[in-house]
Amino acid sequence: MAFPHRPDAPELPDFSMLKRLARDQLIYLLEQLPGKKDLFIEADLMSPLDRIANVSILKQHEVDKLYKVENKPALSSNEQLCFLVRPRIKNMRYIANLVNADKLAGRTRKYKVIFSPQKFYACEMVLEEEGIYGDVSCDEWAFSLLPLDVDLLSMELPEFFRDYFLEGDQRWINTVAQALHLLSTLYGPFPNSYGIGRCAKMSYELWRKLEEEEDGETKGRRPEIGHTFLLDRDTDFVTALCSQVVYEGLVDDTFRIKCGSVDFGPEVTSSDKSLKVLLNAEDKVFSEIRNEHFSNVFGFLSQKARNLQAQYDRRRGMDIKQMKNFVSQELKGLKQEHRLLSLHIGACESIMKKKTKQDFQELIKTEHALLEGFSIRESTSYIEEHIDRQVSPIESLRLMCLLSITENGLIPKDYRSLKTQYLQSYGPEHLLTFSNLRRAGLLTEQAPGDTLTAVESKVSKLVTDKAAGKITDAFSSLAKRSNFRAISKKLNLIPRVDGEYDLKVPRDMAYVFSGAYVPLSCRIIEQVLERRSWQGLDEVVRLLNCSEFAFTDMTKEDKASSESLRLILVVFLGGCTFSEISALRFLGREKGYRFIFLTTAVTNSARLMEAMSEVKA
Repeated sequence: MAFPHRPDAPELPDFSMLKRLARDQLIYLLEQLPGKKDLFIEADLMSPLDRIANVSILKQHEVDKLYKVENKPALSSNEQLCFLVRPRIKNMRYIANLVNADKLAGRTRKYKVIFSPQKFYACEMVLEEEGIYGDVSCDEWAFSLLPLDVDLLSMELPEFFRDYFLEGDQRWINTVAQALHLLSTLYGPFPNSYGIGRCAKMSYELWRKLEEEEDGETKGRRPEIGHTFLLDRDTDFVTALCSQVVYEGLVDDTFRIKCGSVDFGPEVTSSDKSLKVLLNAEDKVFSEIRNEHFSNVFGFLSQKARNLQAQYDRRRGMDIKQMKNFVSQELKGLKQEHRLLSLHIGACESIMKKKTKQDFQELIKTEHALLEGFSIRESTSYIEEHIDRQVSPIESLRLMCLLSITENGLIPKDYRSLKTQYLQSYGPEHLLTFSNLRRAGLLTEQAPGDTLTAVESKVSKLVTDKAAGKITDAFSSLAKRSNFRAISKKLNLIPRVDGEYDLKVPRDMAYVFSGAYVPLSCRIIEQVLERRSWQGLDEVVRLLNCSEFAFTDMTKEDKASSESLRLILVVFLGGCTFSEISALRFLGREKGYRFIFLTTAVTNSARLMEAMSEVKA
């Protein structure tokens, strides 16, 4: 089994400080409303809040009752109401209805709105329109970094992906910059920064402005993290659209990991109850299998069960003193391990049942064919059959998007045919979803022949070569081309293997996709870190349509220790998958790096498609 990291790997910073900071700030805000109060929490914030301050901590600070913000009248009788919400218009309407209902009833209460992670002007405008701006006090809880694990920080902003990459809404960029600023204040300064993508560049520039405004805070300190790498999700949609086959990714695809924990149903727990399980490095069984290819997991778990049984059996020949030591020191740990082991075995069995039912092998074969660019006709037929059998609207969309991106858009005949079949099979209400996917560049139709090149060649006759190059870039970004084939060749994303790829002893990051494909995002990070710049990657950057948005910022850092230079913070804007996390952990083990992941939210192919869908499940 793969070890989590090498013995000479650098130590990770202690991110528990972020939890303490968030908790202290929330308590400070709650105490600004002295006395008993009822707390209304938005559903999205319940899981993150639970990781920061549980119910008993809230009760200690005079929170009487907890309510969920939902579309029904609140029955609170308390004289003080506190609302902990995301900055959304619908939440403002909810609060306004409640306050105005009290006004009509002639009742006066105190109201406090706490926005997390930040307050937006639009929300205050709505409160003003509704005539209650003077009746409520507004505050910000700048809680934008939740440590889900020792090396994984999440902003828990799943809406970031749709807001920015579909709607072009830039309001969360300030939140990202503030989060990076907080990290550099606590663990900085960060001497070397790289990035690719429009959003990455804007976030970086705003973060640098914040640093300059408060210059001096981190001066003279030794950096704990040597490199930061910012990456937009739209530079690599392919990886996010592929089926995951590492254990943690499969658990996420099958059961949905939410805020670092998962609800295992009765089919896993072998009882009539569901169980919420925290999945992180503290779970000794999980930490050993999380990054493994699923085909290795069963063998490991059965070996672990045998070892556990052998440890239990040791007690048979013990005298009283040894038995006493065994009970006081080892038994509790063994029982805990036994419980976790049976849960993960149950999860594996449940995954196997579901995947056998879906004919997972055939699906993976089709995906690999798409990635390699072989048997495109057969793959298209497979997708058509998938649609006609109405297997799943989200899955069918995902396969269509994967076909489109790997083929640089669908030929018009295929696009119209697949779209028609999809709408007939799943319903015309999905029509707007196709418009969204097209706008985001996920599902596009190839332009007839050489339309773009014809225009480009006419323009290039009128202007200089350099300007023509820029115009070509502008045209290609307009067309939202994916250029996947060319990038794949350039970066060697499809490994050439003689014979069978050994998944037990992986040779490269491709193991996270059964040896068929190295995640593009991870390959980019690997190449840039090797070169310590984008030098020599100009063609890749151009093919990614990011010529204006690839940057490197190296500050001469005499204080950076060799240990800190092996610590790399990777920031995924728009979400990252567990497959990418596993791939980079593998790279870290190979090269002696240690990666820290900061993401706007953990994502997978289904979440990506749901974010683009106009039909809510």
